[in-house]
Amino acid sequence: DRGRWIEPFVGSGVVGFNIAPHDALFCDSNPHIIAFYSALNTGKLTPEQVKTYLVTEGKKLAQHGNAYYYEVRERFNTTYQPLDFLVLNRSCFNGVIRFNSQGKFNVPFGHKVERFSKAYITKIVNQVEVVYKQAQLCHWTFLCQDFRQTLADIQPDDVVYCDPPYAG
Repeated sequence: DRGRWIEPFVGSGVVGFNIAPHDALFCDSNPHIIAFYSALNTGKLTPEQVKTYLVTEGKKLAQHGNAYYYEVRERFNTTYQPLDFLVLNRSCFNGVIRFNSQGKFNVPFGHKVERFSKAYITKIVNQVEVVYKQAQLCHWTFLCQDFRQTLADIQPDDVVYCDPPYAG
C-alpha cells in the first residue's frame, strides 16, 4: 500500500488535485490558501456558493471598478474571508499573491473591471468543483505550516511532491 501524497508548498494545488491521491497532506505557509481549501474540504464552502459570490462581486467590480477592488481588499484585510481572497486573487495584478510586513494583502488592481465574465466564472467554479468533489471522496488534510514541519513528518511510503517557491 502506498503512503500519503504530501505537498509542502501546495499553492494552486494543480499537480496534487489533478492526480487526486486518495490520502494526501496539502500544506502551505499561506493561511489564506489553506483556509480556502479547508473550507472546500469540509463542505463549509461549496461550488454553488463560489458561483453566487463571484457573480455578485463581479457585478460590483464591473460597476465600480478600481474603487470596489480596493474596498474588497480592505474588507479582506480585516475579515480574511476565503471568498474575498478568491476575488482578489482573480482580479488583482497578474494573480500575484503578496502581503506586506503587517500581513495585509497589498497587490494592486489588475485593471480589468469586466474580469468576472460568465465564462471566467464558469472556469473558476469548474476548478473549485473538482477540488470539492475529490475532497469528499478522498482523505485530504490541509495544514498551514512551514515546509520543514511538513517534511519532518514524512513516512517511508509517502510520496513528496516538492515544487518550492522560487527565490533569488
